[in-house]
Amino acid sequence: MEPKKVQTPLDAETIKNLKAGDSVLLSGEIIVARDAAHKRMVETIKAGQSLPFDLQNVTIFYAGPAPTPPGHVIGPVGPTTSGRMDAYTPFMLAQGVRGMIGKGKRSQEVLNAMKQYGAVYFGATTLVFSMDVSSAIFAR
Repeated sequence: MEPKKVQTPLDAETIKNLKAGDSVLLSGEIIVARDAAHKRMVETIKAGQSLPFDLQNVTIFYAGPAPTPPGHVIGPVGPTTSGRMDAYTPFMLAQGVRGMIGKGKRSQEVLNAMKQYGAVYFGATTLVFSMDVSSAIFAR
């Protein structure tokens, strides 16, 4: 079966047409963040401050970093366990996040929030991608 070509930012119609088990070729802008970044984003928003990017309809790749090799802009990244983001995910979905890429199961609270806000989880059982880092905002 040919993979479904999906472009970010995600819209409701695209999400509605995805089914569990679909093979997806995802392209477009994706935010890369793990648990510490999620905590910081939630704290920033709850403090009434703005993030340096809009969360509306974005897809977040839950990624674990590796050291940056000399002469490169970014080091290798790979999917990290999504459950570490579960405490923040319902809030993030309420802010407009519509797609998540990671590995592992999600909590029932996250599944309920995904249904409520119309979001999708791309389980990274097999993940192959290329990344063009032409513009990046790094937060520590």
